[in-house]
Amino acid sequence: MKNNFGIILISLFLKLATAEVLYYQPEQVHIAYGANIFEIIVTWSTFNETPNSLVEYGIGGLVLQAEGTSTLFVDGGKGKHSQYIHKVVLKKLTPDSTYQYHCGSDLGWSNLFNFKTAPDSPGWQPHLAIYGDMGNENAQSLVRLQEETQRGLYDAILHVGDFAYDMDSNNAEVGDQFMRQIESIAAYLPYMTCPGNHEEKYNFSNYRARFSMPSGPDSYMYSIDIGPLHVISISTEVYYFVEYGIKPLVFQYEWLEDNLAKANLPENREKQPWIIVMGHRPMYCSNTDMDDCTQHETLTRVGLPFLHFFGLEDLLYNYGVDLAIWAHEHSYERLWPVYNYTVYNGSYEQPYVNPGAPVQFTTGSAGCKEGTDHFIPKLPDWSAFRSSDYGYTRLKAHNSSHLYIEQISDDKSGEVIDSFWIVKDKHGLYPGSKMNWAKVDKMRLKNMNN
Repeated sequence: MKNNFGIILISLFLKLATAEVLYYQPEQVHIAYGANIFEIIVTWSTFNETPNSLVEYGIGGLVLQAEGTSTLFVDGGKGKHSQYIHKVVLKKLTPDSTYQYHCGSDLGWSNLFNFKTAPDSPGWQPHLAIYGDMGNENAQSLVRLQEETQRGLYDAILHVGDFAYDMDSNNAEVGDQFMRQIESIAAYLPYMTCPGNHEEKYNFSNYRARFSMPSGPDSYMYSIDIGPLHVISISTEVYYFVEYGIKPLVFQYEWLEDNLAKANLPENREKQPWIIVMGHRPMYCSNTDMDDCTQHETLTRVGLPFLHFFGLEDLLYNYGVDLAIWAHEHSYERLWPVYNYTVYNGSYEQPYVNPGAPVQFTTGSAGCKEGTDHFIPKLPDWSAFRSSDYGYTRLKAHNSSHLYIEQISDDKSGEVIDSFWIVKDKHGLYPGSKMNWAKVDKMRLKNMNN
């Protein structure tokens, strides 16, 4: 009898030891803008399926509940790492209010987080933190960004490509680590993104699954109006990974032109006078690494080789884009207003006052295991300021005529190492612009019909 009891205990112990451990606890929580700034998408992960995907939220208490969906994501690596990614949309939020929320299911809830909605006012001055190329190793700027987020310094984040280095590594466990690291920022602020070259593996599957942008998981591009800013996010990677087909490049180009045409309608440009485009790879750079942007015929600038179809520089110039933001180079570089390698400063004394071409800067030194990049000795005519310090950028829209930008050096304990104002008496087309007016008329008719 004793022997049988021992066998039963051993058998029970072996079953418990080999049983599957179930993980229902939410993690990797982050938020993003939805269709507009008064709509928030909450995204998180669990490693086992839950019966529902819920967010409890409210002003001063968790009095509201919204339900969403979960999708099984299986990484393309050998280990076939899998998890369930949950998405819930919070709609028609009250302006200028602080919401508390947590997310999860009947089997477990996340920590309690909060976010603040924007005022519904034409005088709102949004303050953004901007950077690219931040990994889970050597994420040097992360601590300072976490602290500034908790102090309420920012309204949103723009992460301009390259996450984790790389999200697919170790069967996507590196991606999990990175998403946990940024939770202390991304669970409190809309974390708006675009893909970079380090997201390419398995046709950008980790990027598309993990981040919830306004356009949904099947599209890399979207736009969002943030106060006086019309921010457009695109994928520069469609120019470089053509093994996934040429169709995404063509579709994005046509979508971008339509978006810019609509943004230039007088009624739209009056509400959002500042048109900003962000994408990962820059058109110009003066680094020493021989990346594409160090070449005269940069693909993002001129388009497809030889044919020069679908180049971005003409498009941004012809539709009066005010500011272009890039990353990829692990450094910071501010350009003079430039088009086709020609500088179009507003004046010698005030180059950014009524500039004659889009202003561009590259901010890709937030911190990663690859370190920072260096520059060629001679400063090109079109380059205004360069730094290889680890750091990130801040942008504040003061009104329809003044935009302030500054670069923060983490190496120098948060010192502002570069700052400038873009000032415009009026927004619109640059001299010699060749806007497709038929596109604009098409957008005008579409607006009227809607």
